[in-house]
Amino acid sequence: MDKTNLSRRTFLHQSALTVAGLPFASSLNIGNLNHPATALKPLQITGVNSNFEREPLLKPFGFKGGAITNVWQSIAMLENEAGTQKMGLGTQSVLWSDSKVFAAHSENGGNALMFAMTERALQLIKGRSFESPIAMLDDVLEDVLEYGRQITGNQELRKTFALNALVPVDNAAWLLYAAENGIDQFDDLIPANYRNGLSARHNKVASIPALGYGTPIDTIKGLADQGFFIMKIKIGAPGDQATMLEKDKAFLKAIHDGIGHYESAHAPNGKLPYYFDANGRYESQDTLHRFLDYAEQIGALEQIAVMEEPFGEHNHSSVASITDRGPRVAADESAHTDADAIDRIEQGYNCIALKAVAKTMSMTMKIAQAAYERQVPCFCADLTVNPILVDWNKIVAARLPAFPGWNIGMQETNGWQNYRNWNKMMERYPMRLANWVTSREGVYETGEAFWKKSGGIFTESDYYKKLVS
Repeated sequence: MDKTNLSRRTFLHQSALTVAGLPFASSLNIGNLNHPATALKPLQITGVNSNFEREPLLKPFGFKGGAITNVWQSIAMLENEAGTQKMGLGTQSVLWSDSKVFAAHSENGGNALMFAMTERALQLIKGRSFESPIAMLDDVLEDVLEYGRQITGNQELRKTFALNALVPVDNAAWLLYAAENGIDQFDDLIPANYRNGLSARHNKVASIPALGYGTPIDTIKGLADQGFFIMKIKIGAPGDQATMLEKDKAFLKAIHDGIGHYESAHAPNGKLPYYFDANGRYESQDTLHRFLDYAEQIGALEQIAVMEEPFGEHNHSSVASITDRGPRVAADESAHTDADAIDRIEQGYNCIALKAVAKTMSMTMKIAQAAYERQVPCFCADLTVNPILVDWNKIVAARLPAFPGWNIGMQETNGWQNYRNWNKMMERYPMRLANWVTSREGVYETGEAFWKKSGGIFTESDYYKKLVS
């Protein structure tokens, strides 16, 4: 069999194969990882500060049966005993991380609750020392989650809600830890036991736009005409299950009629792959099978590459009947931690959507390694983040082992589609003119400059720094 021309079946199911025909775990283009041989100094935190900004969206962004109109950009500052200050950014998404909190409160009220958890984390770590940022996260996560349960009144608060609140704190911790140890390369920050999961070196990363349910087909066609060859498309339309299914089927047909004939040199089978995100809206596998039956009826099934989070996190049944039909089933918000990701993999989920910008860089390292050890490919999903956090995600996407049949990294980015003030936000990023920051024909160029500068994560934004200095 010629493994450089993988069949659709091979692309979807034989995760042990790559374009080179090598085992998944052996297919990495490993760069020069000059990790420090000496022990690193601990993370010391003597001072903290926080702030946030609301960023309006161009229009309501709908998913999970709801819609958001503005996004809070949270900022955390950590200071050590030498007076060194480092600032970390986060982007809050109450609807994504726990839709029950979103439904129970006003939009800004839900955001205020999450921000209170960020502040709680800062107070917990102030005046303390930790072996590493990962050790810090392990120490405070459960306390922050319990605090969140108290202030939201939701005893079943999802762990992802707490992780989302911890992103700016975790990012600031990594930057302060790097400063403590004289590190200016991201590779040198990755602990030895997590390196394999982040040891690929892609010189290109696919830029994946996101489209809410009901997006006009002309918009979707316009993106395809610009060269975008993978699009994340929200399904799980509002309404009961029967109404949702009929709306989703109609949306699928419009998409397939509009772009089903487009071709891409990047895709293993030459056709545009469909990446559908249901955000847990399908209550039964039977309903999803009926969606896939319709896809097969109209000739679209072979182009459905990924079904992300079709079921709720409390659905623990095997998804083998779905993956046997072709699409990969991806875990996203239900894979809160590495342990949760392993549980999903054991259910048959055969790819993981990583979110360093939503679940912290520390937890992402753990999940990436767990997936690597089980030969399950990963990609990076977005949280409608700001331009700086796009690159925090990109440094992960460029290091993840490629999907079987592909030779590039993959990353969803949709902030440029949704923020009203995206251009102003871009001006706040010191690396905005770097060649890897803006995609061209659906691809980010992650070449020599990207690796040398670690995707720009060590640069400081004066704008945001002033808000917490």
